[in-house]
Amino acid sequence: MPRIKLNLSSLSIPQKIAKAQQIVAALTGNASFPTPAPALAMITTATNDLNTGYAEAQAARQTAKEKTSAQNQKEDALDQVLTQLAAYVESIAGNNEQLILSAGMDTRAAAVAATDPPAQPQALTPTAGDHDGQIDLSWDPVSGAKSYVIDQSGDPVTVTSWSHGGVSTRSNFTVKGLISGTRYWFRVAGVNNNGQSGWSDPATKIAP
Repeated sequence: MPRIKLNLSSLSIPQKIAKAQQIVAALTGNASFPTPAPALAMITTATNDLNTGYAEAQAARQTAKEKTSAQNQKEDALDQVLTQLAAYVESIAGNNEQLILSAGMDTRAAAVAATDPPAQPQALTPTAGDHDGQIDLSWDPVSGAKSYVIDQSGDPVTVTSWSHGGVSTRSNFTVKGLISGTRYWFRVAGVNNNGQSGWSDPATKIAP
């Protein structure tokens, strides 16, 4: 006896909504199935509810992206004015560490000549970027690293699938130009005058 295959787990929400609407249309007035259980009205209500919820979730995601972009701009603005203020304090305090501390600011540790490459970066985390096709990467800063190199790969990962994704002087980076709905893998390494660290553990994310 043939068995029904709904295959719901592999359908996206829009596909699931379309499938439900297709089934309701096929069963409406179908003499072979005069009393569907549950009633087709219940199926239609559940379909409409999901459609509404999906639209609201999409709108919320867009709003979140816009708010995150605004937050990042405000963070950059604060970083800029604090950096300018630090330059002002330095210009007056000179080498007086206590004077700098009295301004609520910390002093840098004395530089120590590094003889080894940086340590392997840790906690590489990919998140959805502000726009479609973008993924934001962040990781823990590595002491002694002057810059970071980023590699990316499609799925599945192979020895030869990695390609250069970019360079950053900070412990974050936005990968652009990705194909929405496609899974990507990333890894990062620190670089200083003595060479490159080992690669971080790879991390994966589907591009928004």
